[in-house]
Amino acid sequence: MAETGGLVARRRLVWTMVTLSLLQVSTAGAGLAVANLTPPDPVEQRAAAVAARASVQATASLPGIDPDAPIPDAATLRERLAGIAEGPGPKVNAVVIDAETRKTLFDRGADSPATPASTTKLVTSVAALSALGPDHRIATKVVQGGEGGVVLVGGGDPTLTARPPVEDAYPRYASLEDLARQTAAALTRAGVREIRVDYDASLYEGEREAAGWKSNYLPDGELAPMSALTVDEGRTGVGETTRVSDPAKSATQTFVRMLDRAGVKAETGERVTAPRTAVALGTVRSPPLSALVEHLMTVSDNDVAEAVLRQVAVKRGLPVSFAGGAQAVMAELARLGVAEGVQVNDGSGLSTRNRITPLALARIASLAASDRHPGLRPAITGMPVAGFTGTLAAPRYTDDRTAAGAGVVRAKTGTLSGVSTLAGVAHDADGRLLAFAFMLGDGKGPVDRGRLDLLAAAVAACGCGTAS
Repeated sequence: MAETGGLVARRRLVWTMVTLSLLQVSTAGAGLAVANLTPPDPVEQRAAAVAARASVQATASLPGIDPDAPIPDAATLRERLAGIAEGPGPKVNAVVIDAETRKTLFDRGADSPATPASTTKLVTSVAALSALGPDHRIATKVVQGGEGGVVLVGGGDPTLTARPPVEDAYPRYASLEDLARQTAAALTRAGVREIRVDYDASLYEGEREAAGWKSNYLPDGELAPMSALTVDEGRTGVGETTRVSDPAKSATQTFVRMLDRAGVKAETGERVTAPRTAVALGTVRSPPLSALVEHLMTVSDNDVAEAVLRQVAVKRGLPVSFAGGAQAVMAELARLGVAEGVQVNDGSGLSTRNRITPLALARIASLAASDRHPGLRPAITGMPVAGFTGTLAAPRYTDDRTAAGAGVVRAKTGTLSGVSTLAGVAHDADGRLLAFAFMLGDGKGPVDRGRLDLLAAAVAACGCGTAS
């Protein structure tokens, strides 16, 4: 059935409220590449993403399952989507399922594995939230070292920053300057005025690059070399895309300068492995995992995604590497009952060897939206909101053909050469929560991501419920 006038008015009201509330921040996500490679300022960009998400959540209801809303008639939904899915251009593998019952309502190659690109981050996020819990925080600390020195120990916090703290910011990222002040105070109390600072990044192991990564990813700064100790994602400067070659050493050199300013003369030492029993002189912690997941989902942050993958490996006692992280994620998905159709080699989705079926992505999205798994919710609340935030910000979902999805569709995007994907949730016109995944292209030619937006908008616009 067609949308009712009341529903149209409600959606327009929500859209208007969201537009007004995001007027100052909605452009933060516009023009961002899926990999989030060139933010003008990493700290300010993260704060803008959080502000945008908070504004959306204050004015529009979050996705929720209403068991009384009618399930769409599969034949009617299929009629609305088939023409878009079967249009000219590369093949689209697609699925739409009911989020509560997981009944398949539209299937076009739903069981066909495809390159997921950054929709892999949905898999990584759900596995991490399940394994670690939304309140998990990552510690960076300084401990007593050998021969009178101290050791800066990285725990894998990808958001550790050397930038000045932002007052009243949420979330508050761990501050290297705060750690330097704690350490200087402890050393001063002990009468120490000069110190050598060694550094420990031994938590991570294995290769610097994942199987299936292009050789230019690290040189071009698409993410930093993998390191358990890094500051400001290893960027060479504010707004820079280039990364330092040795993030752990660079972080230590920055820390040494901060100790000097705090009144303790310091020099950079060597890479070491600190004893686990070493006494801590200072500790700072990352925001909770829920905030990290919301950030990485909204702006598609590769560095944070790879760090989160490794935290799952730490939890499961597996090698803290690409292979160990992928194994840990797969084990957690199996525990949740959603591992079928998933094969990953990294956490970010940059690997062209990742293979995930549309049905697997839709099932994982519906699981995260379920009231039975509230701890997985940040994977949904972090999804970009169509037309407003992150990688779905305007000009997407602003024309007449896609406007029905604005403020209603929440989805993770994915883009690699010759591949475009979209996976998430949307309430249809009858208020039924549906999960979907649309995967376009085989990596061999140009793709038009607009087809995916048309599909998601058609799902949101469908007022085709049955009494069942």
